[in-house]
Amino acid sequence: MIISNNDRASVLVQALPYIKRYAGETVVIKYGGNAMISEELKSAVMSDIVLMHLVGINVVLVHGGGPEINDMLNKIGKESKFINGLRYTDKETMCIVQQVLAGKVNKDLVQLLENGGGKAIGLCGIDGSMLKADKLVAADDLGYVGEIREVNCDIIHRTIESGYVPIISTVASGYHGEVYNINADIAAARIAADLGAKKLILMTDIRGLLRDKEDESTLIPVVNVGEVSSLKKEGIISGGMIPKIDCCVDAIRRGVRRAHIIDGRTPHSIMIELFTDEGIGTMLY
Repeated sequence: MIISNNDRASVLVQALPYIKRYAGETVVIKYGGNAMISEELKSAVMSDIVLMHLVGINVVLVHGGGPEINDMLNKIGKESKFINGLRYTDKETMCIVQQVLAGKVNKDLVQLLENGGGKAIGLCGIDGSMLKADKLVAADDLGYVGEIREVNCDIIHRTIESGYVPIISTVASGYHGEVYNINADIAAARIAADLGAKKLILMTDIRGLLRDKEDESTLIPVVNVGEVSSLKKEGIISGGMIPKIDCCVDAIRRGVRRAHIIDGRTPHSIMIELFTDEGIGTMLY
């Protein structure tokens, strides 16, 4: 499709109020799911981030890497095990998680953003003692899965002030030399809160919160955090959506203005969310 110069100018004019609204503000994006697998979607996400950075938005990208971790575990003949949506992480698995997330996945994303015209620095939660954690205490032992106790944003601020996009993998330091695996949604929510972010955006593989899980047309576009308890009782928030909603609620209660669960399968979903009135996915406030 050929776009005329008039159309281009019209799009820019319509985007201007949103650009002014977010210039100088911080937006934390949790990047994962199919958006990290498809080459087309990866390119779209990186171009969105480059554009956001160029118009003065402080973008912080927090990423997971589940499929890559699974692939590496398969290569060494180790089975992936999940308990209530969290990866059971014994000592050997923790070594793999650290190598894959803080190494390959993180640096691949840095290179991808740089190739798209951006400037990025790859970090992990261990750098600058950014994330400090204790072992997560749960009904079932999860091994080296951590619960964040402290967030130190100094290295993130310094990276942003130097003109770079921080790309953060979610492994954390323990208080006695341990390294912990942290759920990326939870880490993004805590980082957003401690940065005083205006928005937290979680990219996922569904449209958002659905009233009927089998029908994507039943999207619930807006949820007040006060409604979450009743939505859980009704079974509308259930399964893997529970931890995503919970971390959004936590971020909002810690001061983040808005939290969004958006469909990472839609090209340029971040732009649609930021620069249109309708947005995309489910917004919590």
